[in-house]
Amino acid sequence: MWPDATDADWRDWRWQLRHRVRKAADLERMLELSPRERRGLARPDGWRMPLSITPSYLALLSTEAPDGPLRRTMIPDVREARLARGELRDPLGEVAHQVAPGLIRSYPHKALLLATAECACCCRYCTRARTAGKSKCDNARTDPSFGEALAWLRKAPEIHDVLISGGDPLTLGDARLERMLGALRAIPHVSLIRIGTKVPAVLPQRITPALVRMLRKHRPLWMSLHFTHPDELTPAVAAACGRLLDAGIPLMNQTVLLRGVNDDLETML
Repeated sequence: MWPDATDADWRDWRWQLRHRVRKAADLERMLELSPRERRGLARPDGWRMPLSITPSYLALLSTEAPDGPLRRTMIPDVREARLARGELRDPLGEVAHQVAPGLIRSYPHKALLLATAECACCCRYCTRARTAGKSKCDNARTDPSFGEALAWLRKAPEIHDVLISGGDPLTLGDARLERMLGALRAIPHVSLIRIGTKVPAVLPQRITPALVRMLRKHRPLWMSLHFTHPDELTPAVAAACGRLLDAGIPLMNQTVLLRGVNDDLETML
Protein backbone atom coordinates (compact mmCIF):
# COMPACT_ATOMS: atom_id res chain seq x y z
CA MET A 1 0.00 0.00 0.00
CA TRP A 2 2.93 2.31 0.78
CA PRO A 3 5.74 0.76 -1.30
CA ASP A 4 8.24 3.51 -0.50
CA ALA A 5 7.79 3.25 3.28
CA THR A 6 10.74 1.93 5.24
CA ASP A 7 10.54 -0.09 8.46
CA ALA A 8 11.55 3.07 10.31
CA ASP A 9 8.69 4.97 8.67
CA TRP A 10 6.18 2.32 9.70
CA ARG A 11 7.36 2.44 13.33
CA ASP A 12 7.12 6.26 13.39
CA TRP A 13 3.75 7.33 14.81
CA ARG A 14 4.02 10.75 13.20
CA TRP A 15 4.54 9.10 9.79
CA GLN A 16 1.44 7.02 10.49
CA LEU A 17 -0.61 10.14 11.23
CA ARG A 18 0.66 11.96 8.13
CA HIS A 19 -0.26 9.02 5.90
CA ARG A 20 -3.77 8.38 7.17
CA VAL A 21 -6.25 7.45 4.47
CA ARG A 22 -8.75 10.30 4.18
CA LYS A 23 -10.18 9.90 0.67
CA ALA A 24 -12.67 7.33 -0.58
CA ALA A 25 -10.67 6.80 -3.77
CA ASP A 26 -7.57 5.82 -1.78
CA LEU A 27 -9.52 3.37 0.33
CA GLU A 28 -11.10 1.82 -2.77
CA ARG A 29 -7.62 1.36 -4.21
CA MET A 30 -6.39 -0.42 -1.10
CA LEU A 31 -9.28 -2.67 -0.07
CA GLU A 32 -11.62 -5.10 -1.73
CA LEU A 33 -14.98 -3.53 -0.89
CA SER A 34 -18.52 -4.82 -0.60
CA PRO A 35 -21.41 -3.09 -2.40
CA ARG A 36 -22.53 -1.66 0.96
CA GLU A 37 -19.07 -0.23 1.64
CA ARG A 38 -18.89 1.26 -1.86
CA ARG A 39 -22.26 2.96 -1.40
CA GLY A 40 -21.09 4.52 1.85
CA LEU A 41 -17.85 5.79 0.38
CA ALA A 42 -19.70 7.29 -2.60
CA ARG A 43 -21.62 9.71 -0.34
CA PRO A 44 -19.02 11.96 1.35
CA ASP A 45 -21.68 14.68 1.64
CA GLY A 46 -23.55 12.34 4.00
CA TRP A 47 -20.62 11.53 6.30
CA ARG A 48 -21.08 12.71 9.86
CA MET A 49 -17.33 13.10 10.26
CA PRO A 50 -14.21 12.76 8.12
CA LEU A 51 -12.76 9.49 6.91
CA SER A 52 -9.50 8.81 8.72
CA ILE A 53 -7.68 5.47 9.06
CA THR A 54 -4.02 4.96 9.98
CA PRO A 55 -1.88 2.71 7.77
CA SER A 56 -1.41 0.44 10.77
CA TYR A 57 -5.14 -0.09 11.25
CA LEU A 58 -5.79 -0.25 7.52
CA ALA A 59 -3.35 -3.16 7.31
CA LEU A 60 -5.55 -4.91 9.88
CA LEU A 61 -8.71 -4.11 7.89
CA SER A 62 -7.10 -5.59 4.79
CA THR A 63 -7.06 -9.01 6.49
CA GLU A 64 -10.83 -8.89 7.00
CA ALA A 65 -13.49 -9.92 4.54
CA PRO A 66 -15.67 -7.10 3.16
CA ASP A 67 -18.28 -5.98 5.72
CA GLY A 68 -16.16 -7.46 8.50
CA PRO A 69 -16.70 -6.20 12.07
CA LEU A 70 -13.72 -3.84 12.21
CA ARG A 71 -14.54 -2.41 8.78
CA ARG A 72 -18.02 -1.55 10.03
CA THR A 73 -16.46 0.65 12.69
CA MET A 74 -14.27 2.62 10.27
CA ILE A 75 -15.79 2.72 6.77
CA PRO A 76 -18.62 5.25 6.28
CA ASP A 77 -22.19 4.02 5.86
CA VAL A 78 -25.01 5.70 3.93
CA ARG A 79 -27.11 5.64 7.10
CA GLU A 80 -24.85 8.30 8.62
CA ALA A 81 -26.79 10.88 6.62
CA ARG A 82 -30.07 9.97 8.30
CA LEU A 83 -31.23 11.81 11.38
CA ALA A 84 -33.92 9.88 13.20
CA ARG A 85 -36.73 11.52 15.15
CA GLY A 86 -35.41 12.37 18.59
CA GLU A 87 -31.78 11.86 17.58
CA LEU A 88 -29.43 14.60 18.73
CA ARG A 89 -26.21 15.89 17.20
CA ASP A 90 -24.92 16.23 20.77
CA PRO A 91 -26.30 13.01 22.30
CA LEU A 92 -24.46 13.43 25.62
CA GLY A 93 -25.64 17.01 26.11
CA GLU A 94 -22.07 18.25 26.46
CA VAL A 95 -22.70 21.71 25.04
CA ALA A 96 -25.19 22.41 27.82
CA HIS A 97 -22.67 21.28 30.45
CA GLN A 98 -19.66 23.23 29.21
CA VAL A 99 -18.26 25.35 32.05
CA ALA A 100 -15.15 26.64 30.24
CA PRO A 101 -13.67 26.23 26.75
CA GLY A 102 -12.99 22.53 26.31
CA LEU A 103 -14.21 21.64 29.82
CA ILE A 104 -17.42 19.70 30.43
CA ARG A 105 -19.02 19.03 33.82
CA SER A 106 -21.81 16.47 33.66
CA TYR A 107 -21.30 14.94 37.12
CA PRO A 108 -20.84 16.53 40.55
CA HIS A 109 -17.26 15.42 41.20
CA LYS A 110 -15.92 14.81 37.68
CA ALA A 111 -14.85 16.96 34.75
CA LEU A 112 -14.12 16.13 31.12
CA LEU A 113 -11.25 17.99 29.45
CA LEU A 114 -11.39 17.93 25.65
CA ALA A 115 -7.71 18.14 24.81
CA THR A 116 -8.07 18.04 21.03
CA ALA A 117 -10.58 17.38 18.26
CA GLU A 118 -8.08 15.20 16.40
CA CYS A 119 -8.23 11.38 16.35
CA ALA A 120 -5.86 8.86 14.79
CA CYS A 121 -8.89 7.09 13.27
CA CYS A 122 -12.49 8.27 13.06
CA CYS A 123 -14.82 5.61 14.51
CA ARG A 124 -18.17 5.86 12.75
CA TYR A 125 -20.15 5.34 15.96
CA CYS A 126 -18.56 8.29 17.81
CA THR A 127 -20.88 10.30 20.08
CA ARG A 128 -18.71 13.36 19.41
CA ALA A 129 -18.89 13.12 15.62
CA ARG A 130 -20.03 16.73 15.39
CA THR A 131 -16.55 17.97 16.36
CA ALA A 132 -14.27 15.19 15.06
CA GLY A 133 -11.37 16.58 13.07
CA LYS A 134 -12.59 20.18 13.28
CA SER A 135 -9.79 22.47 14.38
CA LYS A 136 -12.13 25.19 15.64
CA CYS A 137 -13.06 22.77 18.42
CA ASP A 138 -9.43 21.94 19.12
CA ASN A 139 -8.76 23.48 22.50
CA ALA A 140 -5.12 22.42 22.34
CA ARG A 141 -4.63 24.72 19.35
CA THR A 142 -6.72 27.67 20.46
CA ASP A 143 -5.46 27.69 24.05
CA PRO A 144 -2.26 25.63 24.53
CA SER A 145 -2.13 26.47 28.25
CA PHE A 146 -5.80 25.58 28.83
CA GLY A 147 -5.93 28.74 30.90
CA GLU A 148 -9.69 29.13 31.32
CA ALA A 149 -10.30 25.43 31.94
CA LEU A 150 -7.50 25.27 34.51
CA ALA A 151 -8.73 28.45 36.21
CA TRP A 152 -12.21 26.96 36.55
CA LEU A 153 -10.85 23.70 37.96
CA ARG A 154 -8.72 25.52 40.54
CA LYS A 155 -11.87 27.21 41.86
CA ALA A 156 -13.90 23.98 42.00
CA PRO A 157 -12.64 21.98 45.00
CA GLU A 158 -15.47 19.46 44.58
CA ILE A 159 -13.86 18.15 41.36
CA HIS A 160 -11.63 15.19 42.20
CA ASP A 161 -11.61 13.29 38.89
CA VAL A 162 -10.57 14.70 35.49
CA LEU A 163 -10.89 12.65 32.30
CA ILE A 164 -8.75 13.88 29.41
CA SER A 165 -10.39 13.02 26.12
CA GLY A 166 -11.07 14.61 22.76
CA GLY A 167 -10.59 13.62 19.95
CA ASP A 168 -7.75 11.55 21.28
CA PRO A 169 -5.22 13.15 23.63
CA LEU A 170 -2.47 10.74 22.59
CA THR A 171 -2.39 12.38 19.16
CA LEU A 172 -0.75 15.34 20.92
CA GLY A 173 3.02 15.55 21.21
CA ASP A 174 4.78 14.49 24.41
CA ALA A 175 5.63 18.05 25.47
CA ARG A 176 2.08 19.39 25.16
CA LEU A 177 0.61 16.37 26.89
CA GLU A 178 3.11 16.68 29.72
CA ARG A 179 2.29 20.35 30.25
CA MET A 180 -1.37 19.43 30.51
CA LEU A 181 -0.77 16.60 32.98
CA GLY A 182 1.60 18.73 35.06
CA ALA A 183 -0.91 21.56 35.32
CA LEU A 184 -3.68 19.17 36.41
CA ARG A 185 -1.43 17.38 38.90
CA ALA A 186 -0.61 20.76 40.48
CA ILE A 187 -4.28 21.26 41.47
CA PRO A 188 -4.46 19.85 45.03
CA HIS A 189 -8.04 18.53 44.93
CA VAL A 190 -7.63 16.69 41.60
CA SER A 191 -6.70 13.24 42.88
CA LEU A 192 -7.56 11.11 39.84
CA ILE A 193 -6.49 11.81 36.25
CA ARG A 194 -7.66 9.53 33.44
CA ILE A 195 -6.88 9.49 29.74
CA GLY A 196 -9.47 8.16 27.29
CA THR A 197 -7.81 6.85 24.14
CA LYS A 198 -8.12 4.45 21.22
CA VAL A 199 -4.55 5.09 20.10
CA PRO A 200 -3.11 1.81 21.46
CA ALA A 201 -5.59 -0.06 19.23
CA VAL A 202 -5.21 1.95 16.03
CA LEU A 203 -1.72 3.46 16.41
CA PRO A 204 0.39 1.27 18.75
CA GLN A 205 3.54 2.97 17.43
CA ARG A 206 2.56 6.00 19.53
CA ILE A 207 3.26 4.15 22.78
CA THR A 208 6.97 4.89 22.67
CA PRO A 209 9.42 4.42 25.57
CA ALA A 210 9.68 8.22 25.81
CA LEU A 211 5.91 8.63 26.12
CA VAL A 212 5.70 5.89 28.73
CA ARG A 213 8.50 7.48 30.79
CA MET A 214 6.69 10.80 30.73
CA LEU A 215 3.34 9.30 31.71
CA ARG A 216 4.97 7.39 34.56
CA LYS A 217 6.05 10.67 36.16
CA HIS A 218 2.43 11.77 36.54
CA ARG A 219 1.01 8.74 38.31
CA PRO A 220 -1.49 7.98 39.71
CA LEU A 221 -2.75 7.98 36.14
CA TRP A 222 -5.35 5.66 34.65
CA MET A 223 -6.11 4.92 31.02
CA SER A 224 -9.49 4.05 29.59
CA LEU A 225 -8.79 2.23 26.33
CA HIS A 226 -11.31 1.77 23.52
CA PHE A 227 -11.41 -1.77 22.15
CA THR A 228 -14.56 -3.01 20.44
CA HIS A 229 -13.51 -6.41 19.09
CA PRO A 230 -10.86 -9.06 19.90
CA ASP A 231 -9.40 -8.83 16.37
CA GLU A 232 -7.95 -5.48 17.41
CA LEU A 233 -5.62 -7.23 19.87
CA THR A 234 -2.66 -7.76 17.56
CA PRO A 235 0.85 -8.57 18.91
CA ALA A 236 1.91 -4.94 18.37
CA VAL A 237 -1.12 -3.69 20.28
CA ALA A 238 -0.51 -6.16 23.12
CA ALA A 239 3.10 -4.99 23.36
CA ALA A 240 2.00 -1.34 23.52
CA CYS A 241 -0.46 -2.10 26.31
CA GLY A 242 2.24 -4.08 28.08
CA ARG A 243 4.54 -1.06 28.11
CA LEU A 244 1.83 1.00 29.78
CA LEU A 245 1.15 -1.70 32.37
CA ASP A 246 4.86 -2.09 33.12
CA ALA A 247 4.94 1.65 33.88
CA GLY A 248 2.32 1.15 36.57
CA ILE A 249 -0.58 2.63 34.63
CA PRO A 250 -3.82 0.70 35.19
CA LEU A 251 -5.72 -0.01 31.98
CA MET A 252 -9.51 -0.12 31.79
CA ASN A 253 -11.53 -0.73 28.65
CA GLN A 254 -14.56 1.00 27.22
CA THR A 255 -16.39 -1.27 24.78
CA VAL A 256 -19.23 0.22 22.76
CA LEU A 257 -21.98 -2.35 22.10
CA LEU A 258 -22.32 -2.41 18.31
CA ARG A 259 -24.80 -4.37 16.21
CA GLY A 260 -23.07 -6.75 13.83
CA VAL A 261 -19.69 -6.07 15.44
CA ASN A 262 -19.65 -7.37 18.99
CA ASP A 263 -23.28 -7.99 20.00
CA ASP A 264 -22.85 -11.70 20.68
CA LEU A 265 -21.63 -13.59 23.72
CA GLU A 266 -18.71 -15.37 22.03
CA THR A 267 -17.16 -12.13 20.76
CA MET A 268 -17.49 -10.39 24.11
CA LEU A 269 -16.00 -13.32 26.00
